[in-house]
Amino acid sequence: MKNNHRLYYAYSDHLKERYGEKVYKLPVNLPVSCPNRTGGKRGCSFCAGCGTGFEAMGAFVPVREQLEQTKQYIGPRYHAHKFIAYFQNYTNTFLPLPDFRRYAKEAAEVPDLVGISVSTRPDCVRRDYLDVLKDISAEYGLDITIELGLQTVNYRTLERTGRGHGLAEFIDAVLAVREYGFDTCAHVILNLPGDDRTDCTETARVLSSLRVACVKIHSLYIAKNTRLCEEFENGTIAVCPKEEYFRRLIVFLENLSPHIAVERLFSRVPEKDAVFCNWGRSWWALKDELIRQMKLEGSYQGRCFHYLGGSALDQLQGA
Repeated sequence: MKNNHRLYYAYSDHLKERYGEKVYKLPVNLPVSCPNRTGGKRGCSFCAGCGTGFEAMGAFVPVREQLEQTKQYIGPRYHAHKFIAYFQNYTNTFLPLPDFRRYAKEAAEVPDLVGISVSTRPDCVRRDYLDVLKDISAEYGLDITIELGLQTVNYRTLERTGRGHGLAEFIDAVLAVREYGFDTCAHVILNLPGDDRTDCTETARVLSSLRVACVKIHSLYIAKNTRLCEEFENGTIAVCPKEEYFRRLIVFLENLSPHIAVERLFSRVPEKDAVFCNWGRSWWALKDELIRQMKLEGSYQGRCFHYLGGSALDQLQGA
């Protein structure tokens, strides 16, 4: 029998449904660090010295110039007319409030934007920063998304990787963002050392119960000059096989609400910056392989999404 469910709710489809056409994110790199890199701390074990902005412009290039230059490249190449300014690297609310307001307003004034997406940590979400974004949203008519790095709901793994926050801070941040009517995008890594399929299942269930708008899924890459790189090279940790990652990814998607948009399935990092990424395969080849496997197994996002809303009472029906 034919399976009429879509394999997963792609973020690109989510944007088309909202804006009526393709929308592309334009990365912005701000001169900001992270609270996990202050006071002698080295940051999360998997975080490189340059954060995640491997291909972004320099942090001291003016925000408007970063956006305009990237837009001039992306627009003609992909026939794009609408864009989202993506404050991508490090912890973008770990800035003095006046500086954060200035950068956000500078981005908002760029033509053809439909939204601003701000990447930050759960323990760096505060109402005065959200107030700034609310004012900018109202003044410029832009949608706001807060991107939060959760990575996993396993508090032992969070502690082992030196995240510096737990699940409670993430839940608190999501609830605060919701009060402002903004979307939340949760970032997760499904194959951190110490996690297993149960952790992937529970992460999907927690995100579904919190009704986040989007999730960005990362396969673990090991960047050079990180604590994780040291552990990988001395044999302290190992990365699970590709086949196991596929199983975790499928389990995660099957337990994820079908209403949550999926922005990414595999990490993307320049080869020169990592000692391991995607088992030596391109992310698009892995995606094609995953899709074939999901079709073969009859798998799809939300297949196991039947655990909320008093699900134990369903057995009373027809009794």
